[in-house]
Amino acid sequence: MIDSESLIPVGKLVATHGIRGMLKLHSYSGSVESLCTCDSVILRSRDGALNRFEPKPVLPRPGKFLIGFKGVDHIDQAQTLVGSEICLRRDQLPEPEEDEYYWCDLIGLEVATVEGMALGVLEEIFKAGSSDIYVVRGAGREYLIPAIADVIHSVDLEMGRMLITPLEGLLDL
Repeated sequence: MIDSESLIPVGKLVATHGIRGMLKLHSYSGSVESLCTCDSVILRSRDGALNRFEPKPVLPRPGKFLIGFKGVDHIDQAQTLVGSEICLRRDQLPEPEEDEYYWCDLIGLEVATVEGMALGVLEEIFKAGSSDIYVVRGAGREYLIPAIADVIHSVDLEMGRMLITPLEGLLDL
């Protein structure tokens, strides 16, 4: 049985590629190093079902990556996997560097300013250029917080809290 609590999403299969079962992969981190060294991955389908697959070597292409799986040799088989998230067990991933975090560890954190103003809960993260953007929602407001050193004051995963020092005007939008 697959323990879904220990899984970390690392990418999404966004489309088929060719007729031989290859798929286009959107990597959440922009890297596929961890996928290149693992002997199995878990695919979480759109309906939440979890299935183990053995990946073929990942192929870098301009602006994307291509991946295939053993036993998936035709476009019709690959089409059933489009929309699935590729997940790895935490022990298949390297430990994050100091002051770096996996997105899944940040989602759900309470966010407040260093002055104590509660902003809400970090609900989404997306890439925007050279930094990530944290989407924080609370009290009928939505804040887009850049994940840069000048703004992120501290992250305490054990307490479930992030403190920020907002740039001038950031909270006025």
